[in-house]
Amino acid sequence: MKIVCISDTHGKHSQIAVPEGDLLIHAGDLSARGRPKEIRRFNNWLATLPHRHKVVIAGNHDFLFEDEPHQAEALLTNAIYLNDSGVTIEGVNIWGSPITPWFFDWAFNRARGADIRKHWDLIPENIDILVTHGPPKGVLDQTAKGEEVGCEELTEVIQDIRPRYHIFGHIHEARGRVEVNGTHYINASMLNLQYEAVHQAVVIDYMR
Repeated sequence: MKIVCISDTHGKHSQIAVPEGDLLIHAGDLSARGRPKEIRRFNNWLATLPHRHKVVIAGNHDFLFEDEPHQAEALLTNAIYLNDSGVTIEGVNIWGSPITPWFFDWAFNRARGADIRKHWDLIPENIDILVTHGPPKGVLDQTAKGEEVGCEELTEVIQDIRPRYHIFGHIHEARGRVEVNGTHYINASMLNLQYEAVHQAVVIDYMR
């Protein structure tokens, strides 16, 4: 199965090229501020893509998904939306969560420690692909200032469940991919630190 991974498009969908594949995964920040019109445009754009399956989570910019979840989810008709929930597609177990450690007052922010850990404790052990908006601590999470801002609690849970892939975004300047202890980590941010659409989608040839 060919899986196409993107994240942090922030409404600039017309500026990015998305390769064909079987499954498209978007790891959050599909909008600038999560307004209804932004979600409609994103949903319309999804309809133009050829992928048989599309999985989307929200990010810290996508306010409507936290403030008015029923309204937001009703607007997203062309993808499977995950929010601390999972789906199995062609035998592949996928779990998605929009939660990120607290940063100013964005959507889906949770305090580090027990508050955020309760979200990660929901992740089942048999997950093949984990999709979160933010990175784990110490993996593709460095800001332009060199700070590691990923989630420590998420790192601990990943070390226990060991998914084959962990797909995320959030920290634009840390875009890339790396393998650690058998897990392939992918920061699939499409925009750079200046919010320019300069990156390519990451393609996985997933073998069961």
